[in-house]
Amino acid sequence: MRLNELLENNAVTAIGDTEITSVTDDTRKVADGSLFVCVKGGSFDGHSAAAEMLEKGAAAVVCDHDLGLGDRQIITDNTRRLYGKLCSAWFGHPEKKLKMIGVTGTNGKTTITNVIKHILMNSGHKTGLVGTIRNEIGDEILHTENTTPMTYDFMELLDKMVKAGCEYVVMEVSSFGLVQNRIGSSHFDIAAFTNLTQDHLDYHKDMEDYYQAKKLLFGICDVALINIDDDYGRRLYGETECRKLSFSVKENSDYYADGIKIKASGSSFWFCRGEKSYLVKTRIPGLFNVSNITAAMAVCMEAGIPIDNIIAAVGEYPGVKGRCEVIPTGRDFTVICDYAHTPDAVENILRSVKEYTEGDLICLFGCGGNRDAAKRPKMAQAAAKYADKLVVTSDNPRNEDPDAIIKDILAGLEGSSVPYDVVTDRREAIYHALKIANKGDIIVLAGKGHEDYQILAGGEHIHFDEREIVAQGLAMLD
Repeated sequence: MRLNELLENNAVTAIGDTEITSVTDDTRKVADGSLFVCVKGGSFDGHSAAAEMLEKGAAAVVCDHDLGLGDRQIITDNTRRLYGKLCSAWFGHPEKKLKMIGVTGTNGKTTITNVIKHILMNSGHKTGLVGTIRNEIGDEILHTENTTPMTYDFMELLDKMVKAGCEYVVMEVSSFGLVQNRIGSSHFDIAAFTNLTQDHLDYHKDMEDYYQAKKLLFGICDVALINIDDDYGRRLYGETECRKLSFSVKENSDYYADGIKIKASGSSFWFCRGEKSYLVKTRIPGLFNVSNITAAMAVCMEAGIPIDNIIAAVGEYPGVKGRCEVIPTGRDFTVICDYAHTPDAVENILRSVKEYTEGDLICLFGCGGNRDAAKRPKMAQAAAKYADKLVVTSDNPRNEDPDAIIKDILAGLEGSSVPYDVVTDRREAIYHALKIANKGDIIVLAGKGHEDYQILAGGEHIHFDEREIVAQGLAMLD
């Protein structure tokens, strides 16, 4: 691609209209004719390697200040932003060839996006999915490393979706993806906001910074659907300038759920829009999932999907892996696996499960290492609010001492009367929870959800699937 075609008047250069063979911000991928974009990350600043990349064969470098490289440099005020635009242009702007639906917030994104995709596919619209668990192109499943892929990878994925004949793409839009301009030149037809609770404060300096990151999505969308049951949602609704609609499970709004009935086997409610209401039955339990499904249904209605198609698709949808997922045990107690890894998410899942627990509610949880330490005692407080027993253990310790993380967690249980056991090894902790469970009890394994690995020191990933571990533990009980 010619340089001027790639830049699309987004930057000025004296280099001349040379041929560009690739675009990258990765020093390992630079080759003859590459355009190297200097991006400053948490541990490495691409500007420090600019001269070396030119020696390696790069046609030019993009930087945010004069590096003394003469006409081989293209200076811009924000290299991340320009890199996003360059990646969009490199793939011929696939984001403009798809109907884009984005969902952001702390909790609920995965369930909402998966339900939306299921509804759209069932209505005959081939749809791509970009999310935490995996990416999908129609029925094809692709592995993912990040909720929002890195810039080049994201545009490459959208390009594949276009070439595969997708009409829609539904994606979880993370705060990282927004502030790091990973989504390039993307503009969304519909964007939904779920909620905002403490998370990622190891990256964002405070909740206000986190909120402002999420808010960015609503400056690049045509229609906003916002959860007004959430305090930040109410604020966002007041600050959003595009066409906006509210949804709720607590009060009348543009879209809302009424007459809600929750059971272990699922939920039923009336989905209301204006003067009309429709009976909805779902196999996914929990009040928080009623909110998620209400959001998904509202998005699909705004996309023009007939309500009968929406209700039928919701009724048959089995749920998302690792989201209030019941692990078969064949015993007189129940085991549920859920991705809940924030205080609010833990409280939501336990409050919901408590409604249909006949015996004791046992919650097993830990906290990730090298992540927001301030939420650790809050996680304990949230768990103790509804659980009858706690098993405190490890999650993804990364480079931290698991016992030190647990010590932070236990600070939140001071003054609590809820009994707890500490079992540092998560596998042994699961075995322990199974041993202490009695008839009618429900064990909630919180934190791992869909993940089938644990992250240890040095970034080492070990296989760790809680479904397999539960099966092993049950076999040991026989």
